[in-house]
Amino acid sequence: MKTVNDFNFENKKALIRVDFNVPLDEALQVTDATRIEAAKPTILKVLEDGGSAVLMSHLGRPKGVEQKFSLKNIVDKVSDIIGVQVKYVNDCIGPDVEAAVANLQNGEVLILENLRFYSEEKAGDKAFAEKLSKNGDIYINDAFGTAHRAHASTAIIAEFFPENKCFGLLLAKEIESLEKVLGSSEKPVTAILGGSKVSSKITVIENILDKIDHLIIGGGMGFTFIKAQGGDIGNSICEDDKMELALSILKQAEEKGVKVHLPVDVIAADAFSNDANTQVVDIYHIPDGWEGLDAGPKTNVGFSYVIAQSKTILWNGPIGVFEMKAFSKGTIELGNAVADATADGAFSLVGGGDSVAAVKQFGFANKVSYVSTGGGAMLEMLEGKTLPGIQAILD
Repeated sequence: MKTVNDFNFENKKALIRVDFNVPLDEALQVTDATRIEAAKPTILKVLEDGGSAVLMSHLGRPKGVEQKFSLKNIVDKVSDIIGVQVKYVNDCIGPDVEAAVANLQNGEVLILENLRFYSEEKAGDKAFAEKLSKNGDIYINDAFGTAHRAHASTAIIAEFFPENKCFGLLLAKEIESLEKVLGSSEKPVTAILGGSKVSSKITVIENILDKIDHLIIGGGMGFTFIKAQGGDIGNSICEDDKMELALSILKQAEEKGVKVHLPVDVIAADAFSNDANTQVVDIYHIPDGWEGLDAGPKTNVGFSYVIAQSKTILWNGPIGVFEMKAFSKGTIELGNAVADATADGAFSLVGGGDSVAAVKQFGFANKVSYVSTGGGAMLEMLEGKTLPGIQAILD
């Protein structure tokens, strides 16, 4: 696996696909710079070698050219984080861009305009990829968040750098961390899957059953399993058409010797509201008119016990409606358990939008081994799929 550490960038222009798809407020200020911070080590490696960096990214889902999605809105933030005044050009291909790239001196950074202002980017257009490829000598993919897309800048462009292409430090770390979980000899391996739907995690569960010892199922998807086993779940969320599948997952797990841990009690509420009346009930006996919105105290103790015994932990998805304070305790207790296990030497990987948000919100980001930057890409790797953006560098 070739990374930036296998190249010397002296007098070279590195064309780096970063993932600067960051959230902006109404004043077009960056509200969470995690993805920019994550790309910094790769950019600094190029500059410290004595090269220059040309950065390309998408931002949002523009329909054609929309100024609110212009990367010029983030130039100041990127400059602050990297510690270099970043230059900007208002296109990503064409004569103006080629001139800006040609004038770039060693130690300088140039950011191109939003790739998705061109429909050819998402279409994986080869001619567009070739035009982009003229913007550098060495191509670096450091955008894990888009590695599962066969877009022009993430997969197709690599063809034009047969010898001069590599992974950035962030993307390499993402691959390494996932392989550590999926190929881990550090047992027991525990996967914690939460979130609302079984349907979005089916292939993940089926792919990881051979690689794990414990499967903790929480959040809304747990109710499909409980109802499938004859439980009364009141008004709780449930995918009725996935109950057969839930039973088949339990059967497969049993055959493979994987211990499945489901919630035993829940915090039930009489409305989907932070101010609702609540009660702790057995998960198999939730009264009509009530819905489970968080893991109950016995469940928290049980899950924490399993996590404490684990040597490798994968956490994807919260186990309650953590956005509401009244229903955040289960996710916080889970976070504490994962943090404690990590402090005791376990390797913990957290990924997927909501679990990453929870980990940041409750201050666990520095207490786990690794927080993944790509939700969809991480899920597809866990499903055993080959990611186009990764394969393009390996080919």
